[in-house]
Amino acid sequence: MPQRRILVPVAIVLVVALGVGLYLFQPWRLLTVRETHEALLVPTSTSSEVATSVAESPKEVAVGQWRSLEHATTGKASLIKLPGGTYSVQFAALDTSDGPDLHVYLSPHAADSPEKSFGQGFTSLGKLKGNRGDQVYEIPAGVDVSSIRSVVIWCRRFSAGFAVAPLEQA
Repeated sequence: MPQRRILVPVAIVLVVALGVGLYLFQPWRLLTVRETHEALLVPTSTSSEVATSVAESPKEVAVGQWRSLEHATTGKASLIKLPGGTYSVQFAALDTSDGPDLHVYLSPHAADSPEKSFGQGFTSLGKLKGNRGDQVYEIPAGVDVSSIRSVVIWCRRFSAGFAVAPLEQA
């Protein structure tokens, strides 16, 4: 009987700890895929020279390839100037791991900055729409795009960067 009095509370603690761990880490997300197939504002097959020759079409003004931080990531990120002077960021052929709380940040920090710096001074564009495919994020009016040096896929739950792409003039 004394063993049971110890075993039951220990079992309850273990079950609760397992539940909390599964909620926080969501390990199955490493195996899941969320594909997004949004129309790109500037198709990847169009060079920026051709795009800039058309007066009222979106223009790729800055571009960069993803650099992996905590998770292997590939694809291209672009800053796009839209007719009327607004801006968006597009990801072409993004391929990264899924995660529990992924967001897209615009960062004033260079892409080769230490990872933890990307969690400071950013502009959030919201949750990552998918971990694979093409996607577009509107940049809110009032954001000073001249201060944007990189775009980051950031896990808010663990304050960790999945990947960063420099936004250098196209």
